[in-house]
Amino acid sequence: MSPPGQGPSRLAVLLSGSGTTLENFFVQHEAGKLPVEFVCVLASRPDAFGLERAKRRGVPTAVVARKSFQGVEPFSKAVFAALEPYRPELICLAGWMCLLRIPPQYEGRILNVHPALLPAFGGKGFYGHHVHEAVLAAGCRISGCTVHLVDNRYDHGPIIVQKTVDVREEDTPDTLAERVQAAEREIYPEAVRLYVAGRLKVEGRRVRILP
Repeated sequence: MSPPGQGPSRLAVLLSGSGTTLENFFVQHEAGKLPVEFVCVLASRPDAFGLERAKRRGVPTAVVARKSFQGVEPFSKAVFAALEPYRPELICLAGWMCLLRIPPQYEGRILNVHPALLPAFGGKGFYGHHVHEAVLAAGCRISGCTVHLVDNRYDHGPIIVQKTVDVREEDTPDTLAERVQAAEREIYPEAVRLYVAGRLKVEGRRVRILP
C-alpha cells in the first residue's frame, strides 16, 4: 500500500442507506477533485441504494448485514474480513449506522462525517434528523458538520475539519438538514484530500493540518 501523499489512495466506502455522500464522492472524483481509487462499497443492509450507485460506476460491492450478527465484535470482524481482499488504504463512513471495533491495522485510517459541531450533539442516538431536532430544541444559533477520525466510540475520534451553518428562526429539521448537508459535501472531500496528501498529523485529541 502506498503511504499518504504518494498517489491515489485506495478508498473503501461503508454505508447503510441511499448513498448521497458516496454520490458526492463520485462527482468530486469525476471532476478531478478527489484523488482516490474506489476499491469497494460495503453496505450493512442488502437493500441500501448506495450499492446500486456503486454498481452503476463499476465499483465492487459487498454486504455484511448487521442484523445477522449478535454483537459489535463479530459484526466488526466480518466487515473488516470482507474489506481485506480490496486492500483499502482509507475507509470513509458515508451514512454508516453501525458501531465498529477498529482493528489495529486500520486505526487512524477511517473517516466519518457527522451533521453537528462535535463534541456537541454526538454519540449513540444522534444521527440524521435526530441531530437537527435536538439542535433546534436546544435553541442553538449555529450548527454545522464535522469530519473526524473514527475510533471505537460513536462520534468520538479526533476532529479534522468543521464548518458552521447558521440556524434561522424559521428553520425546521428539514431546512436545517439541507444546509448542513451542503456543508458536508464541501468538507468531507476536503478532509479526504488532506489525508491523501499526507497533511494530517494526529497529536492526542488534536489533528494538525500540515502545510
